[in-house]
Amino acid sequence: MKKFLFVSVFMFSMLTACSSEETTTYYLIRHAEKDRTDKTNRNPNLNEKGLKRAKKWATYFKNIDLDAVYSTNYNRTQQTAKPTAESKRLEVLSYNPRKMYDSIFKANTTGKTVLVVGHSNTTPVFANKILGEKKYKNMDDNDNASLYVVTISGDKKTSKIKKVD
Repeated sequence: MKKFLFVSVFMFSMLTACSSEETTTYYLIRHAEKDRTDKTNRNPNLNEKGLKRAKKWATYFKNIDLDAVYSTNYNRTQQTAKPTAESKRLEVLSYNPRKMYDSIFKANTTGKTVLVVGHSNTTPVFANKILGEKKYKNMDDNDNASLYVVTISGDKKTSKIKKVD
């Protein structure tokens, strides 16, 4: 009888685990305002307004449990990600914008809640790759306040854009 009960509980646990859908949530933002004083600088830092916005992002994500923070390897994206990552006691992980949402990234983030910091021409592309469709166009070069939220639950994918000022 004990064996039967154990096997029944074990089978129920396995069925429950297999039937529950993992939810993955991606928050994608563009870096905050960058220093534009030197047009030849391909890797500028954030300007004063950008540093303030980076702190605002950390405040926005204060009550959101993040499992990881990713950023491209540029000063402006790293500086945008840093306050949020520090507030969550996470390191900023780098990703290659030429290999967005590849099998490795997907495997490392499935079932997690993740912040991804990119650029005006990579953030919407990244969202599109996750969605598997060309839903979003490149961002305006002055748009530093858009937040793309992409959620995957089982086979269902949803997305939205919010303005966070």
